[in-house]
Amino acid sequence: MKLRTLMLGGVLALSASSGLAQADDQKPVPYQYGMPLNISKVIAMNETPTNDCKVIDADIKFVDKAGKVEDVGYLKLSDACSFQN
Repeated sequence: MKLRTLMLGGVLALSASSGLAQADDQKPVPYQYGMPLNISKVIAMNETPTNDCKVIDADIKFVDKAGKVEDVGYLKLSDACSFQN
C-alpha cells in the first residue's frame, strides 16, 4: 500500500512539473490599453537588459483573482533612463 502511494505521488509530481515547463514556453499576451488585469499576486517581472535609455519589451507574470496564471507583455522605458539626465 505504501509503495502504491509513493508511486502515485511520484507520478503526480512529474506531471505537475511538466505542466509548469510547458507554461513557461508560451509568449506573453501583448497588453492593450484598458485591458483588465485583476492582479492578485505578482510572480515575476522581466525586461530586456540595456544600458541605454530607450523603450524596451517587458513582461509580468501574475496570478489573477480567479487563480489563473497570466503572462502579459508591455513596453516601458528602461531603468537606465532613471540614471541619465
